[in-house]
Formats: sequence, C-alpha cells, structure tokens
Amino acid sequence: MAGKTGKNHLIIKVKVEPRSSRPGIAGPYGDALKVRLSSPPVEGKANRELIDILSRELGIHKKDVEIISGHSSRNKLVKLTGPKAAGERTKKRLHLESL
Repeated sequence: MAGKTGKNHLIIKVKVEPRSSRPGIAGPYGDALKVRLSSPPVEGKANRELIDILSRELGIHKKDVEIISGHSSRNKLVKLTGPKAAGERTKKRLHLESL
C-alpha cells in the first residue's frame, strides 16, 4: 500500500465501504487501505465515522485525522498528523512497513 510520510505526518489512500455490517480497518486494498463503515454516505456521516475509526484504531486524536480529498467519493486521501501518526506502530498497523 502506498503512503507518503513526512516528519510529523502520514498521507494515505483510503477506500471506504459504507453501510458495512462490520465497521473497522479491513486491510490493504490495492494501493489503498480499505475501511468498512456502518454509516451511509449521507451528510458527512461516513466521513465522520472514518475519522472516528482511524483515530480509535491507530491511537491518535480525532483532530490529527484530516480528509484532504475525496469528501464525496469512496476513494480518499487522509492526512494523519503528529508523532504517533508517523510512527512505526501506525505504519505497521496500516501495512506500510517499507516507508
């Protein structure tokens, strides 16, 4: 999976699957990370749930998770900010060990 890393941030491609019965990080999906959401893609509910899931599963604050493109698409670019976001634990959880 592809990702861009900086000193205190990580930018990842995310493929979301709304209205899933089992929300959470599903794993690599091509060059993106697949995340299942229970929310429908209506009025930003799915985007808010995506931020909730990533912050909870990666152990970072919600304010450190930002959707930078794809607000109305299933394919998104997400920026994770902060020392934990660019850390080895996060990269391993997202299957980005090579960065």
